[in-house]
Amino acid sequence: MRRLLKSLRTIVMLLLAAVVAVAAIVTVNAVNLRTRQVAVAPLAPLPFEVQPAADRLAAAIRFRTISDAAAPDQNADAFLKLHAHIAASFLAFHAATRREVVGRYSLLFTWEGSDPKAPPIALLAHQDVVPIAPGTEQDWQVPPFDGVVRDGFIWGRGAWDDKGSLFGILEAAESLAKAGFRPRQTIYFAFGHDEEVSGQRGAKAIADLLASRGVKLDFVLDEGLLILDGVLGGLSKPVALIGVAEKGYATLNLKVSATPGHSSLPPKQTAIGMMSAALARLEQNQMPAQLRPPLPEMFETLAPEMDLVNRAVLSNLWLFKPLVLQQFARTPNTDAAIRTTTALTIFNAGNKDNVLPGNAEATVNFRLLPGDTQASVIEHVRRTVENDRIGIEPAAGNGNPPPITGTASFAYRALNQTIREVFPDVLVAPSLLTAATDSRNYINVTDKVFRFVPVRAKPADLSRFHGTNERLSVDNYADIIRFYRRLLQNVAS
Repeated sequence: MRRLLKSLRTIVMLLLAAVVAVAAIVTVNAVNLRTRQVAVAPLAPLPFEVQPAADRLAAAIRFRTISDAAAPDQNADAFLKLHAHIAASFLAFHAATRREVVGRYSLLFTWEGSDPKAPPIALLAHQDVVPIAPGTEQDWQVPPFDGVVRDGFIWGRGAWDDKGSLFGILEAAESLAKAGFRPRQTIYFAFGHDEEVSGQRGAKAIADLLASRGVKLDFVLDEGLLILDGVLGGLSKPVALIGVAEKGYATLNLKVSATPGHSSLPPKQTAIGMMSAALARLEQNQMPAQLRPPLPEMFETLAPEMDLVNRAVLSNLWLFKPLVLQQFARTPNTDAAIRTTTALTIFNAGNKDNVLPGNAEATVNFRLLPGDTQASVIEHVRRTVENDRIGIEPAAGNGNPPPITGTASFAYRALNQTIREVFPDVLVAPSLLTAATDSRNYINVTDKVFRFVPVRAKPADLSRFHGTNERLSVDNYADIIRFYRRLLQNVAS
């Protein structure tokens, strides 16, 4: 009995020692964190006439540049009118650059640099917008294509995504051209027209054209992540997230055939039943949660700016990784950052209530986490569905996640510095964009792609993205213009 008690005491002491050691390591790691924020002097806001700029953006919103993959010329008149509006609004910019039309409606401007040996850069934005969800038109405070400036906001579809960036870039370049600015390296301004429907005719055509000319870009900056205020827990300041990676895009079309017949004599397995069971299994068996780059670097960057509890958790992922994954899995916004997501989007079967259909078809959209591929997703679907009768066909336009861009480059540092200069109250960190952008088409002409748009967003604003009451504050739009102007000065001077 004494030996047993002695053994138990030894075990308890060892456990206590282990707990104390772990607590000490956690505490030391948390306390020793040092800020990773770049120390820069805030830039005095450049004064300019904001209202005329807001009016030009509002006018651009009135052109219904809705892209359609099946009917690319459907809104040709709207795109051409937008081009005319751009030409009339930015005379100095047009005088300083060479304009080309690519894929019928995309625009490529080239501002030649003074140093032919300096690697060129590209600023991207897209002209097209998504349609209004049917039946929601009456929910808008301002009709979505009226292009109105009211109550300090520019209202309408495209104000945020992505005409705000497009015209912000143009306003910045126009002001620099008027001031006699001459970039050291060549700057390409690439404005696609079909980003919302995969960018194959626009961004891809522009990237292919540049590649055919032997152009190798130092970096590309496209739309992407935002300045989030009150969205990320544990932070008292807004945080600007720079997308150094984005998820891949894979749509799979599933199809199953069965014997058609009269509904009074149903077989044991029907096309609808088999497809429904397959889809239910896919939804119930999501791909596993993973903490993959660039999220660990984001945590390392933001942890020093957090309270002690969050600092302790994020600086000790070796211990708290399961807890972090569990917390992220709670909401769709954060869950999308830790797994390849599965979204059931289309289902078609049957055309009469008393006839068994011979076919059932469904479309499932996956957004691929870096490290996953279309092939690995297809294998996951096959294993999960467990039905060889269901065919799996990848859709056109699918793509694996593009390579992750490192943060050690001059380009990232310049982008980081510019954000801190124009928005001195924000933190900056690299992160993952869970959507897809035109920039994925440029990986053959650059190894550095950044996805960031300087739009401030609170939690209530996120639903406006592709949603109802899209708007952009006039003050924020002024900062967008200042941001792009300063960025060009920082990287191309």
